[in-house]
Amino acid sequence: MFCPRSPAACLHRASRRGLLPSVPQIDQLLSMPKRGPNYFHLHLISDSTGETLLTVARAAAAQYTSVVPVEHMHPLVRSNKQLDRVLTEIEATPGIVLYTLLEETLVERLEKACRELGLPYLSILGPVLNLFQSYLGGHSEHRVGAQHVLNTEYFKRIDALNFTMLHDDGQHVEGMEQAEVVLVGVSRTSKTPT
Repeated sequence: MFCPRSPAACLHRASRRGLLPSVPQIDQLLSMPKRGPNYFHLHLISDSTGETLLTVARAAAAQYTSVVPVEHMHPLVRSNKQLDRVLTEIEATPGIVLYTLLEETLVERLEKACRELGLPYLSILGPVLNLFQSYLGGHSEHRVGAQHVLNTEYFKRIDALNFTMLHDDGQHVEGMEQAEVVLVGVSRTSKTPT
């Protein structure tokens, strides 16, 4: 993470509010690139869907009502070639860079490019994973998209939804005895699960 002001001042101010712990890697002053009067570029780079990253970025950006982020979403970045395309876009439209990459070589390349361009960057999962590691001991498994595991429970939920849609509005009543719950109500009362 880099901060456009004095690094110590940024961390001190943030930690007073309980937002960030002290990060020792901040050791240089950056000059921020020019941005538009009402907008700034926000590059979101993920090795998975980018859902986590987008949620965090939008929550933070919502706190700044006088400027609007121009979101540059880069999901599924898992190779050097894919990262090359991302870096080309970052160079063309400089701004804040947030990422959720787990592959160390990609992280190192991205951070090096951001330092060379003088851009602020932050790993969204890095501080959280470090906290977990210090509390739990050991290391994380670095599984990309681990929260989106397609397991038996997931497929049971999908089957239940498909069953519900198939039998909606009294259709296919011959299979109703398999239902665990039958919901009956007047029209237009939001019984369909869509």
